[in-house]
Amino acid sequence: MRIGLISDIHANLPALEAVLESMPDDLDALVCAGDIVGYSAWPAACVDRIRETCDVVVQGNHDRDVRNPESYANEMARAGLKYVPTRLTNEQLSWLAELPPSTHAFDDRLFVVHSHPEYVDQYVSKGMFTSVGTYMGESTQILALGHTHKQAAVNMAKFTRHGWVVNPGSVGQPRDRNSTAAYAIVDLEIPTVELHRAEYPIAEVKQAHNDVGLPLKSAKRLEKGE
Repeated sequence: MRIGLISDIHANLPALEAVLESMPDDLDALVCAGDIVGYSAWPAACVDRIRETCDVVVQGNHDRDVRNPESYANEMARAGLKYVPTRLTNEQLSWLAELPPSTHAFDDRLFVVHSHPEYVDQYVSKGMFTSVGTYMGESTQILALGHTHKQAAVNMAKFTRHGWVVNPGSVGQPRDRNSTAAYAIVDLEIPTVELHRAEYPIAEVKQAHNDVGLPLKSAKRLEKGE
């Protein structure tokens, strides 16, 4: 079973469309590890596209906190979250609020959580993948994480365990010094992980931020993937 894995879209519709276009047609499912909204200018369209295309979705911290933007000290994050309720319907907001923080899917072979499996909102770097691998059950072939915006994958077989831990990276706000939109394709049968990137028009995002009054800094950072 081959699955497309995405995370951290952050309302960046051009990046999301580029990733969806780049994915092969023969995938069996599409999974989103959270943070659909925040930072960028297309929260409603991105919510709609994720609902249309994804079979499994978990809640990211930005999805959870759209009604509490003042909890973010970062100006860019706060501005993006304040913008979300002005564009989403009550039904869309309710859908975000009701997303699960984590889920097991496909006969427990896939475990999806936005940040850390136990500690909410904790960043899990690649160097921590071996420790979070202990949260994988006997049936789990893939543990999928988001939140760091940094693409990485580790084969647990190297550490006398089974399966893979993978962060597909960020679709709409990459921070691994690569400006292209990130995603992964996983195979639950083998299992294997493929890491992919897709080009998209960053200039379009910058223009949209300017048009709607979002911080230009949060669009400019896309040029360097930081």
